[in-house]
Amino acid sequence: MEYRRLGSTGLQLSALSYGAWVTFGRQVGRSDARELIALAYDHGVNFFDNAETYNAGDAERLMGDVIADLRLPRDAYCVSSKVYFGAVTDPKPTQRGLSRKHVFDACHQALERLRVDYLDLYFCHRPDPDTPVVETVWAMDTLVRQGKVLYWGTSEWPAELIEEAHRVARDNHLVAPSMEQPQYNLLHRDRVEREYASLYENYGMGSTIWSPLASGLLTGKYNDGVPDDSRLGRAGNEWLRDALLEDDGARLKTVRALAPIAAELGLPLARFALAWCLKNPHVSTVILGASKKAQLEENLKALDAVKLLDDAVMRKIEAALKPL
Repeated sequence: MEYRRLGSTGLQLSALSYGAWVTFGRQVGRSDARELIALAYDHGVNFFDNAETYNAGDAERLMGDVIADLRLPRDAYCVSSKVYFGAVTDPKPTQRGLSRKHVFDACHQALERLRVDYLDLYFCHRPDPDTPVVETVWAMDTLVRQGKVLYWGTSEWPAELIEEAHRVARDNHLVAPSMEQPQYNLLHRDRVEREYASLYENYGMGSTIWSPLASGLLTGKYNDGVPDDSRLGRAGNEWLRDALLEDDGARLKTVRALAPIAAELGLPLARFALAWCLKNPHVSTVILGASKKAQLEENLKALDAVKLLDDAVMRKIEAALKPL
């Protein structure tokens, strides 16, 4: 395993990490979760990602139970949560958002669900139009000073709001956000590569990227339709399928154009796509979301493939991506 600093912080995260989004408590039950987390940890993964809203809090409960059952040493792994959407299906006004009230409540609830005394990383899951940024920054600073959170950051915030959070922190001598958690993959690039470019240079922001395989599109398994037993084929994930396939096949056309490049390198398409994400020096860690042991074992091989993506290969990739 390779370890990378979380931006300009001293925290060393495994370049490949493991997350619970749309899998834990749905596709992944307790026995599978135990096997997957144990496999990841044995391969050097030291960051496990979660959020209050994943399966209405059950993903955090499952992860917390499994990590406790495995008796992983607390000083050898990092765990995260995210706050904004709430952990109930129909949240009341004080059960969602980024007010001081909900940020505090959600943090304590996540600690209980994950069965830990502190969160290593805590993310503001989306910007909150109803809460001033200054209020959220103060709330996060307080949690850090109380020792309940070590590093805080944002997820899918526009760059201008992250800039504002840094200004508030600087002007008030508060702890500033250390990282962003954006979507990043071969089909979704602009925010990480362009919009956030100044954040890496000016503030040393790290990134913990999600959906590196575009929810499976970049494995090639959807090139000929949606299998019933796949993530996009499962009941309850229609919203995800529609979001990914609403472009009349343009994304799948790009995936098909990338497949021969991966084949020339002797790489499965998924490993190729993950290696491309790892190639970006501003990516602190790539969050894997495999729901099966064989998938995770395959994905963990991606680090070995990065060296194959030389300048000539990267030019071929850029040419294949031009329609996007």
